[in-house]
Amino acid sequence: MRYKTMSPKQRKAMLWWADPHTDHYDAIICDGSVRSGKTMSMSVGFLIWSLSRFDHQTFALCGKTIDSLRRNVITPLQTWVEGIFEIRQYVSRNYLEITDGAHTNRYYLFGGKDESSAALIQGITLAGAFLDEVALMPRSFVEQAAARCSVSGSRLWFNCNPDNPYHWFKKEWIDKAEEKRLIYRHFVLEDNPTLERAVIERYHRIYTGTFYERFVLGKWTAAEGLVYPMFDEEKNVFEGDIQCERYVISCDYGTVNPSSFGLWGESGGVWYRLREYYYDSRREGMQKTDEEHYKGLEELADGLCIEKVICDPSAASFIQCIRRHGKFTVQPAKNDVVSGIRLVSDCIKDGRIRINRRCRDTLREINLYRWDEKAGKDAPVKENDHAMDDMRYFAAECLGREKDDFFVLTVEH
Repeated sequence: MRYKTMSPKQRKAMLWWADPHTDHYDAIICDGSVRSGKTMSMSVGFLIWSLSRFDHQTFALCGKTIDSLRRNVITPLQTWVEGIFEIRQYVSRNYLEITDGAHTNRYYLFGGKDESSAALIQGITLAGAFLDEVALMPRSFVEQAAARCSVSGSRLWFNCNPDNPYHWFKKEWIDKAEEKRLIYRHFVLEDNPTLERAVIERYHRIYTGTFYERFVLGKWTAAEGLVYPMFDEEKNVFEGDIQCERYVISCDYGTVNPSSFGLWGESGGVWYRLREYYYDSRREGMQKTDEEHYKGLEELADGLCIEKVICDPSAASFIQCIRRHGKFTVQPAKNDVVSGIRLVSDCIKDGRIRINRRCRDTLREINLYRWDEKAGKDAPVKENDHAMDDMRYFAAECLGREKDDFFVLTVEH
């Protein structure tokens, strides 16, 4: 098949290494808006380059996690290059063998989720590396991946959405692109010619604040002010009782700090925070034991069939207390703060989360929860954040399925 609809910027990102004006560069960085076609053009270009320039060499394909890499890159890539390359997956060994008929190379999959990930890629010799969503990876992993590309003619391919303007990748790679001999290309929604105008207009219409600046306009913008400025009482607050189809409870556990538990019910695709348990030992003048907090959990459930309790992963003793009683299924929460905040923001904006007016501490916190402007990175101020944490734990588990990319590549067989 051949690619029928591509913008000039997408073609440049795909074929920069074959252009005599840019073939002497060592790497390319593409950043900017979501849905702008960066991943398609870069990942296809990476395969074309590697298989036209090398045979029986080793390459790295990197994402924040191997699961996200498979979902966001590997699975769509098989469709994008169907009829051009043959891809064989060795899932248990985390590598691909890809051939164009004349050349065959091996592509190892790596996840760069934390500082320990650098050890996973250390020691391998690479002819090139493709790093998807590089701004979500730790610096140690990215630098180790770059250091492994020591084969003559090796190149680096970086792709990301923007973060804060003080992010290490922007400061050390994008801002120093010329001195590092890198190509830098910035993408916007209009650079994807297969994205319908109605979709582009919807993105401009529904998003605001930092999310809009970064993911729609593609700017490296500092987060400031309220974490959830899109929260609207008329849209996101309700009164009275709602009959729901399923129920879960989310817990942020504290001893000196407050404990916040939320009872959530789903009805018609909307999740309602029906009731809360909020205990602040400083405000009340005494601390509670695990068993006393467990009693509060039972009272919050109030005889309902609770699908699961999603609990602060650091609250080991309270998790064991819940398990010991054997009444509720308990699950440690996912605790990626910034990703969780983005998800909650999206759900608030879409009206998929609504808060009962009687959840007074949740409503108080949501109106006080602010970004820490002195942190040097995206991070909320560590106060008025306990109900916010349990809401984030809930969203990551119950609303955290990532939407499919709606970039569609028009092809002709």
